[in-house]
Amino acid sequence: MQLESAETVLLSAASIWEIEIKRARGRLAAPPDLAERALAANFAPLPIGVEHALAAGRLPLHHRDPFDRMLLAQAQVEALTLATADQTLRAYGVPLLVIARPAAASDASSR
Repeated sequence: MQLESAETVLLSAASIWEIEIKRARGRLAAPPDLAERALAANFAPLPIGVEHALAAGRLPLHHRDPFDRMLLAQAQVEALTLATADQTLRAYGVPLLVIARPAAASDASSR
């Protein structure tokens, strides 16, 4: 599967939350209207529900990042494929669409 051929692309509230935290701390260059741009590009919002929170809390501790755990839980509960650059998430058995990180992004994350 490729992102371009997906019938629907969902945008998790957890992704926007994480992006905004990193942007505010100066760790990520993202436009302040990123969520609005994504919605204008026909990304469908995926709110965080109680069932997602329960599933995230019950995941094995292969990975401790709370945002990744929420995205994994949402993918499990909603039977979705998760687009990510983090291949360590394979340990959860969720279908992944592995996205390559741009060279500048991977350089910045290693600082």
